[in-house]
Amino acid sequence: MTIDGQRRQVLVSTDGHAGADLLDYRPYLERAFHERFDAWAAQYHDAWADDLDQDRDPNHRVGVASAGASVNWDAKERLELLDEQGIAAEVLFPNTSPPFYPSGAVTAPGPRTAEELELRLAGVRAHNRWLADFCSEAPDRWAGFAQLFLDDVDAAVAEVRWAKEAGLRGVLVPNDHVLRMANLYYPAYDPLWAVCAELGMPVHRHATFPTEPIEEGGPASALIGMTEMQFYVMRSIGHMILSGAFERHPDLTYVVTEITSASQVKGYLAQLDGMLRAMNLGEHLPMYEQIQGAVAALKRPPSEYFADNCFIAGPTHDLRAAYDLGMPNLMWGADVPHSEGTHPYSTEAIRLMLSDLPADAIDQLVAGRATELYHFDPVALQAVADRIGPTVEQLTTPLSPEEWPAYPTETRCTIFAARPAA
Repeated sequence: MTIDGQRRQVLVSTDGHAGADLLDYRPYLERAFHERFDAWAAQYHDAWADDLDQDRDPNHRVGVASAGASVNWDAKERLELLDEQGIAAEVLFPNTSPPFYPSGAVTAPGPRTAEELELRLAGVRAHNRWLADFCSEAPDRWAGFAQLFLDDVDAAVAEVRWAKEAGLRGVLVPNDHVLRMANLYYPAYDPLWAVCAELGMPVHRHATFPTEPIEEGGPASALIGMTEMQFYVMRSIGHMILSGAFERHPDLTYVVTEITSASQVKGYLAQLDGMLRAMNLGEHLPMYEQIQGAVAALKRPPSEYFADNCFIAGPTHDLRAAYDLGMPNLMWGADVPHSEGTHPYSTEAIRLMLSDLPADAIDQLVAGRATELYHFDPVALQAVADRIGPTVEQLTTPLSPEEWPAYPTETRCTIFAARPAA
C-alpha cells in the first residue's frame, strides 16, 4: 500500500511483555484463592527488581525491573506507544508477577511442592484470563500466549484447548532454573506437543534469569545468570529435536525468544548434526544400546528439523549477524517495555541492522514470518501500517552517525553501543 507515493512497511514485534498490575489479578482468580491471594499480595516483593532501575521512567526500565510500567496493563497507553514506534502488531509474554509467584515472571523457578503447584497453577490461569481480555482490546494487533506448567500434563492440555478458544495464539512453557529444571525431552509431554500441533499453537520458551537472587545465591548469581541464559534456552532446542517431537508431530512449532546470541545457534545445530552422524556409525560406540532407539527415530539431520519447525524471535542485538550466517526463521522484536529492547528507537535499530538488505528480506524479518506464524490478518496489519508505519524508503536508508541515540543514557539496546565517528 502507498500513501503519498510511499509504501509503508508492516512491523510485527515478536518480543513484547505485558501483565496486570498486581492487585488487578484478583478478579481473575477463582474465589477459593482470594484469601490466600490477599496474604501473598500484602507481602510480595521481587528480590531481583525492587531496588533496580527505580530512578528511570517506569515504562523504560531494564527487564526484571519493569513490572511497574503502566504500559504492561494500560491498553490505550500501550497502543499509543506502539503507534509512536511504527509497530503494527506484537506478541505478548508475561512481565508482571502472576499470583503466588516467588519473584517476577522472568526470574522465578517452577513450583517445587504440591501446595506451590496448586497456587501457581491458579495464578497462571488468572494471568491467562487477564491476557485474553487484554488482547481483545486490539485483537488485530496482539497475540497473547498462555503460560503453562508441565507438572500436570492433562491440565496443561486442557489449558491449551481453553487458550485456543479464548483467542490466545500460543503457549509459554517453563524455563530451566537452577532450582527447578524443566526438561522438554520427556515422553510424558507428548500429549502436550500433540495438542499444540493439532491446534496450531506455537510452543515458546523465553530467556530468563536461571539463578537465585543475590541474597540467596551470592554476588556471582547475577553474573552467572547472564552467562548461562543462552545455554539454558539453546539446550531446549536440542531437547525438542533429539526427543523426536518434530518427527512425531511435523506441524509442531517451537520458538525461542530473546536469546543472548541468535548467531550461536548455527554452530549448535552443526554440533547436533555432527553428533547424529557419529551416532550412526554403529555398535562400537559407547552406550550404543541405550541411544540407538532415539537415533533411529530421527529421520533427518537436526538442522533440517530446526529449519522446518523452529524459530528465533526477538534477537534485537545480533539479528543481522545471524542473518548473514544463513540462520533460518529469524524474526525481529522490540522487547517493549524493556529498556534493553529497541524502543524508543525501533526504526533506527532496524535501519542500523538491515537497511542494506533487499526490501523483501527486511519484510520477512520484521513482519512476514511473524504474520504467518501467529495468524495475523495481513490486510488488517497493512491498514495499521498505512496509518503509523515507517516507509520502506526510511528502513532502507542507512542510519547516519548524527542519528544514533546516546548509549546508555537514552537506551540500553547494545547495538547502539559502538557509536561511529560523525
